[in-house]
Amino acid sequence: MSQVSIFIQVQGRKGITEAKVPAAATVDELRSAITGAGVALDGNSVIFIDDAEQPLDGNGKKTVPALKNGTRVHVTRCKRIHTTVHFAEKTFKGDFPPGVRIRVVKLAAAHDFKMDPKDAAEHVLQLCNSTTRPASDTPLQELAQDGCELCFDLVPEKRVEG
Repeated sequence: MSQVSIFIQVQGRKGITEAKVPAAATVDELRSAITGAGVALDGNSVIFIDDAEQPLDGNGKKTVPALKNGTRVHVTRCKRIHTTVHFAEKTFKGDFPPGVRIRVVKLAAAHDFKMDPKDAAEHVLQLCNSTTRPASDTPLQELAQDGCELCFDLVPEKRVEG
């Protein structure tokens, strides 16, 4: 049976852990690979494949869909990340799966704010009350340290004074 390399990302933990699983792994085999890679799973743990809308079905004998080399597996306590984005006097609120990247949230907020695409391209998301600007490919669950909520400000990437 062929093996694939998966990348495990855990809520609140930076970095990625690599593991090997059968290409047609069952949920039980995936859970075993995750715990074998040093990630503790408990009754509150939820597993998402890439940026799937729904968590993995708990049926242990069921085959995990879409496993291939480079698949990102997200282990989290959140089924959705409640996200708020502030821009000027406006606020955008959305609920996203934990594996969704920052760039998707920015696009949704910019669309909601009816920003011109050129203007949106010159802005980035910054965590509220900080100067931290996560990379656009950062999954939300990596930033949700203690809960299932995130807050961002949409700010200019670079200020040009002249």
